[in-house]
Amino acid sequence: MSKRISPLSPPEITSPPPYEPQSFDDPVQAVDALTALYDRNTAFLIESFSRLARGAPATSRFRAYYPQVSIETTSFGHVDSRLSYGHVTAPGVYTTTVTRPQLFRHYLKQQLGLLMRNHNVSVVVSESATPIPLHFAFGEEGHVEASAAAFVDVPLRDLFDAPDLNTTDDEIANGEFEPAPGEPLPLAPFTAQRIDYSLARLAHYTATSATHFQNFVLFTNYQFYMDEFCAWARELMARGGDGYTAFVEPGNIITHAGSSRPETDAQSVRMPQMPAYHLKKKGHAGITMINIGVGPSNAKTITDHVAVLRPHAWLMLGHCAGLRNSQRLGDYVLAHAYMREDHVLDDDLPVWVPIPALAEVQVALEAAVEEVTGYEGFELKRIMRTGTVGTIDNRNWELRDQRGPVKRLSQARAIALDMESATIAANGFRFRVPYGTLLCVSDKPLHGELKLPGMATAFYRTQVNQHLKIGIRAIQKLAAMPPEALHSRKLRSFFETAFQ
Repeated sequence: MSKRISPLSPPEITSPPPYEPQSFDDPVQAVDALTALYDRNTAFLIESFSRLARGAPATSRFRAYYPQVSIETTSFGHVDSRLSYGHVTAPGVYTTTVTRPQLFRHYLKQQLGLLMRNHNVSVVVSESATPIPLHFAFGEEGHVEASAAAFVDVPLRDLFDAPDLNTTDDEIANGEFEPAPGEPLPLAPFTAQRIDYSLARLAHYTATSATHFQNFVLFTNYQFYMDEFCAWARELMARGGDGYTAFVEPGNIITHAGSSRPETDAQSVRMPQMPAYHLKKKGHAGITMINIGVGPSNAKTITDHVAVLRPHAWLMLGHCAGLRNSQRLGDYVLAHAYMREDHVLDDDLPVWVPIPALAEVQVALEAAVEEVTGYEGFELKRIMRTGTVGTIDNRNWELRDQRGPVKRLSQARAIALDMESATIAANGFRFRVPYGTLLCVSDKPLHGELKLPGMATAFYRTQVNQHLKIGIRAIQKLAAMPPEALHSRKLRSFFETAFQ
């Protein structure tokens, strides 16, 4: 039986040996140091937990800290004004805690390398003052509470640090962070504990590990699109991959390029709430596609968590209600403005904040529509309209007094209505992730064409495949762009973190 720690006095704290800060002029060496420190500290927590689970006496608390990386600059000198990230705007000390450096290795090397080059400074790797929660030390695949039954006489929180939601928030990303006098400024939009929280949530909602997520993300609100994506990806794998290396399905079921069969049995997986599928490419340059289901709450939830992976772009492909009589079922809608009646982001991003269209994404989407459909220039207007998309939180808005929502939609010059697109775009704006929306008209409720099974069958059969091809082609165009060109300065506020 384990010995209970006395609650009457502060328990002794056992930690790994102190880590002496190190300065680096090479981003690879800096990331190697971050990785070694993180691995050492998480291994300490896991091993301490394992010893207790095997019956060792609980005579102290166990604590280890996240690594952190810092820079200091004394110059107001301007860097290349074309860049939207990779620099700071004023002298000072800047720092961020780091988690899962192996997962973020490419990202960290790029961000630190830009800072070293743009400011001619070294970066310092050290231990932070933020404890690593035991749950996060195990990673998103860990099941700590189930294993803790071996020493239930001692509360787990008496022995290890737990996630602290009082300090896990989006103040930095929301532009609300105010450092205390003498406190370093943030170097990145998310802290380590905020990232770990989202990595665990992603595994829960999508049933795939964060290691499989790619830098280009497609969201959809229909399983039809996922079925088409899976069929295309499996065919691609069977043909050798065409540059893609593997296809990952929920349950982390992997089919490698050159194979027509997954490594494990896909029938054994219970489908998660928002299943994710990953067509992988070296450097995370492939495509992740997620069925987010219906509604702005789901849209916010998944983008809150995907954002910590710092993707290069995300696009919404889905169905919408066409609001103009001139539209036909199957026509496309390219959103260039958003009317936000979803309300889920009102506390984080006020509705008066405009959500601009991003030229790079808009051009890629329009060019993809032209290439896949064969329509060009003025002829493209036959099948696609560009305009305002409204997003609402009431799926049965048609049953409300028409003088309410319909009047507002008309005043906004809206051409389509759905329940996710403005939420995804607004969270892209909020988290500095390039975004775009291409919808397909599946009904016209204001004009008597409702979304009913008998009316929709032919539409779904003929349009889903083409719509998905357009989305994939747009992603491929965006992936061909250098990241520094894709990440728009329009997404940056007055006071920004150096990390993208």
